[in-house]
Amino acid sequence: MTKIQLKDLTKYGLAGDVMELNLGPQHPSTHGVLRIKLRLDGEIILSAEPVIGYLHTGIEKECETRTYHQVFTLVDRLDYLSGPAEEQAYAGAVERLMGLEVPERAQIIRLILLELSRISSHLIWVGTSALELNMSSVYMYCFAEREKILDLFEEFSGARMFPSIWRIGGLAKDLNPEFEENTKKFLKGFPATWKDLNNLLTENYVWCERLQGVAIIDHEMCKQYMCTGPVLRGAGVPYDIRKAYPYLGYENYQFDIPTYPQADSYARYLVRMEEMNQSISIIEQALAKLKPGPVIIANRKVALPPRIDLTRSMEAVIHQFKLVSEGIRPSAGEIYNCVESARGELGMYLISDGNNRPYRLRVRSPSFPHVGVLQAVLPGHILSDVIVAIASVDPILGDVDR
Repeated sequence: MTKIQLKDLTKYGLAGDVMELNLGPQHPSTHGVLRIKLRLDGEIILSAEPVIGYLHTGIEKECETRTYHQVFTLVDRLDYLSGPAEEQAYAGAVERLMGLEVPERAQIIRLILLELSRISSHLIWVGTSALELNMSSVYMYCFAEREKILDLFEEFSGARMFPSIWRIGGLAKDLNPEFEENTKKFLKGFPATWKDLNNLLTENYVWCERLQGVAIIDHEMCKQYMCTGPVLRGAGVPYDIRKAYPYLGYENYQFDIPTYPQADSYARYLVRMEEMNQSISIIEQALAKLKPGPVIIANRKVALPPRIDLTRSMEAVIHQFKLVSEGIRPSAGEIYNCVESARGELGMYLISDGNNRPYRLRVRSPSFPHVGVLQAVLPGHILSDVIVAIASVDPILGDVDR
């Protein structure tokens, strides 16, 4: 339904009593523990007020009480669908602050994990968004494919949603022998699933009717609310951290930034679908670049020694003990490091006072502005469009309530 201008409500005979409705915080279609206070005239939304805080964890403050190595366990729980992006944003901040050069093999492996995580996150978005519009078969396709990615993570790190494999200066371990072969197998089979999803949704009459023209977030509104990621690219702006401020050697990879000018929920759907294709291409290029080599720096004042060295070197035992018990001590300073997560610009502003714990860690969350912008786009829509609008900006409430 086309958005109704509030000044035209009387024209539609909608000048009756105003009803206040709380959508959430337990509603299953709000993509997390989000509450929106709606004021309605019939089914027309007069105002919408997002209410957050139900998932507050205090992770930013907790990071001040942990050593630099211990922070990894906390940050990847923020955006719990893009744990690798959180770890890369934090690790990159510490590494830049200390002037550390991550080995090439570790950079490539990190990049592969980041792009697999991006595909996984977009699959969850497509599947759950379709389920909310009563398209359960799409949900099954998406989660079946996502399981293959989580299997790759599990084979490599022993964990599924949170690989927790990042370390300051590289990675905790090298790839398992089957990883490359299994990843290539996934890349070979994924295009067929993508085609099935495209056939099920892109020209589906119900899908198009529910998404097209709904929750328009144009370029100016994106600037006002600092929206990034698929929301901004769905407004026709080709801004991507991987291109604007390359990290992990992204400048050496060939990939496009998909954009669509319509700025509605349907445009954001198209962006995410095309981004999955681009991620497949990036992973294929990365696998071709993968060469033998170390996956963590050799500086034992920063990186834990190989476990085998602990049985034959007292110096390695001392380094292990000091790093685990006391951690590292970056020089005093501050830095902002950002990456392109599945939801947009994810940044970590890190301050060090020379101690073994961060003095301050401030997270620039992509989901926070995407929740805030809902108050500007929902008025004038009908009640059934609210869920479509929320889904289209893909907020993760753990990313909002820090």
